[in-house]
Amino acid sequence: MQKTILITGAAKRIGAACARLLHSQGNNLILHYRNSDQQARELCQQFNRQRVDSAHIVQADLSSITAIKKLADHAVKRWGKINALVNNASDFYPQKIEDVDEDNWDHLIGCNLKAPFFLAQSLMPYLKKSQGCIVNIIDIHAETGLKDYPVYSIAKAGLAAMTKILAKELAPNIRVNGVSPGAICWPDNDLSEIEKSDIIDKIALKRTGEEDDIAKTVIFLIENAPYITGQIINVDGGRTLFR
Repeated sequence: MQKTILITGAAKRIGAACARLLHSQGNNLILHYRNSDQQARELCQQFNRQRVDSAHIVQADLSSITAIKKLADHAVKRWGKINALVNNASDFYPQKIEDVDEDNWDHLIGCNLKAPFFLAQSLMPYLKKSQGCIVNIIDIHAETGLKDYPVYSIAKAGLAAMTKILAKELAPNIRVNGVSPGAICWPDNDLSEIEKSDIIDKIALKRTGEEDDIAKTVIFLIENAPYITGQIINVDGGRTLFR
């Protein structure tokens, strides 16, 4: 059955990989982006060349509840339904705890935690009607925290908790699960080869993953897991075995 799926942060990296794989399965997509206008337009055009009127882009700053609700309304109106929400949009940058200010806090908590909650709230009636699902993209560091990323880690820990809480609150009509990536994409701020080597040494499979590893897990939870809710799947090559 063709589904309508909203993916936040869909223009590049893991979001774009999820979009490509979900579109290849015959689904219609609402592609959210914040700043990546060119990448979002190119991806949308590519999808619509493959299948007419199968993708639509929406720009929104997810730090604003008003913008979040407008995004939800726009997504529903496009094809009259929503079957799945993929909360992928995120921001990630290092910061010493002594340098954190209110703006940093509000931004990182907003995009990583507040937005997924209020999108779920806004789309709840439509997901209930379609017996749909939510997939939250979390992080393996949500459990123990990543040094020098205190607010990001707090926000992702909240998202992990929210996944389990919403699975209870929205059952039995809406399933809610999470995917926690390990070393999939190196961060935009350059890591040295020594730092990369240190990370890979802590991974059981001794290599980084690929964006499609996350996308395939997202598809599994949307398409092939009707009896799974409240679960978080680590896609990390065994990194969490060595904590």
